Amino acid sequence: MADIIDLIAQDSNASDVSSEIKDNLYAKAAEKIEALRGAVSNTMFDEPQVEDDVEDEIETEGELETETEVEEEE
Repeated sequence: MADIIDLIAQDSNASDVSSEIKDNLYAKAAEKIEALRGAVSNTMFDEPQVEDDVEDEIETEGELETETEVEEEE
């Protein structure tokens, strides 16, 4: 960040300032991506929990049927 301020203060070319801003943004984005990479890969490549998914679908279907019956009675 100090480099950007120095470039502006020294009245450098706009392209140099822009280039420095882009470099800093890319570096910060890369840091954040590296920090999240482990968590995302664990989420994506762990064994799926099939039992939980099936139970959720059954509960959802049961809830929908109950709501439909209540609406028809009203």
